[in-house]
Amino acid sequence: MRILTFLYSFEPGGVERVALRLVRAWRAEGVDAPLFMGRADGAMREEMAADLAYEVPRQPFAIGWIETLWMIATLPRVIVRLRPDALFCAGNSYTIVALAMKLLLGRRCPPILAKISNDLERRDMIPPVRWLYRRWLHLHGAFIDHFIGMEHPMEGEITNAIPAAIGRISIIPDPALDEAQLVRLHHAVGSARNASAGGIRFAAIGRLAPQKNVALMLRAFACGAASLDSLTIYGDGPEHATLSALCRNLGIEDRVELAGHVPDPASRLPDFDVFLLSSDYEGVPAVIVEALAAGLPIIATRCSVSMAALTGHGALAHLIDTGDLQAFSAAIRDAGRLRQDRAASLAQARRFTVERASQAYLACFQAIRRPAPTRQNNFLSSN
Repeated sequence: MRILTFLYSFEPGGVERVALRLVRAWRAEGVDAPLFMGRADGAMREEMAADLAYEVPRQPFAIGWIETLWMIATLPRVIVRLRPDALFCAGNSYTIVALAMKLLLGRRCPPILAKISNDLERRDMIPPVRWLYRRWLHLHGAFIDHFIGMEHPMEGEITNAIPAAIGRISIIPDPALDEAQLVRLHHAVGSARNASAGGIRFAAIGRLAPQKNVALMLRAFACGAASLDSLTIYGDGPEHATLSALCRNLGIEDRVELAGHVPDPASRLPDFDVFLLSSDYEGVPAVIVEALAAGLPIIATRCSVSMAALTGHGALAHLIDTGDLQAFSAAIRDAGRLRQDRAASLAQARRFTVERASQAYLACFQAIRRPAPTRQNNFLSSN
């Protein structure tokens, strides 16, 4: 079986990180799993793909600003040449490419398995835009052959948004970690944290983009944190300058570090006391799984239909409504009282390992594959 995964770049993102982890796992299990990249740049390249073979087209100019159109233009030839048994559409932002492949290739397009990686309700949108978005989702049933949800509550969310998906949905907990990383995080916690003196050390991981509503987190920290508390945020993005200015305006620039992108930010979590998430919407946030593996108390918004199930129905996190500054501030103010059941936290995180997910994905690909003629393996990879 040949499974072709296509990604825009190595720019930091949970969707891309998980997809690269799956490709690596499939290859380790002997699956023919070519990887096609629209471009070879991005901060995750050295971390996630230093030894991972992939194909990338020659670029006549910088294509980052038209990466979707570039993928639509270059991917069909790769599909026709490789004749994969299935395409892996790694997240919501790639489904426009999946639609284009069905339209451009017709019967030559292999079955497409798509992971629903983000919230489908999108209550953050203004009504006209949300109406258009819902119509777009409704169309997915016509060109996606099978859907993957990342946690059980997503099945109802998917069928509500895409009625044609009924009977074509599998739930596979998102492989946010591998078993070795999970064990490292679990055992690294304790000594570093117990050595803490002074205030509470808060941490967050995420792209500095509107979806993450980091501004809410900063305002809540300014209102609720004690003078010795600190906050470190790993991640970069278009709002970096705006958020830096907000820190200065709130008078917290000496206690907040916008640390930027770092390799494997989850490995830093054992150095902290409490994990924060302020997103307006998410699918199943991988950073919450990482925080669970590290045994950190968690304060998070109800940014996903899956948040309750992901956090043991509130037993493993303090959940607040999205956008609720007062509740977020109060939770930060009372963070010193938070305690985490490390055994339960580890058991929950273990559901989300690539070792468990890999075989489940392969079973889904086997179920949707079509009989194919014998072909030569003509995948040429380059780094």
